[in-house]
Amino acid sequence: MSTNVLDTKSIREKDVFTDRGMYCGKIEDIELDMSRFRVRSIIVAIAKGSYLEQELGGKKGIIVPYPMIKAIGDVVIIKHITIQSREEPEMAEMPA
Repeated sequence: MSTNVLDTKSIREKDVFTDRGMYCGKIEDIELDMSRFRVRSIIVAIAKGSYLEQELGGKKGIIVPYPMIKAIGDVVIIKHITIQSREEPEMAEMPA
């Protein structure tokens, strides 16, 4: 899937959904790799009450690498993101 550099303006402000239908937010910005004339990633502004806000808490945005983008049309579809809990495992006591 390639996107013409002239079309990158039309991508901004599009709604972003995961491939499981979960709303994430809107595209805020695009990171370009000008040495290869490719889109490197998109920056998604997380919408209040969205799936990503629930997963990421108080974060305001997320960088989505281009390989995670599945489709760009009226909306942008990205691969589903699942954030695993980062709780530290309890330390087992060593026997004396």
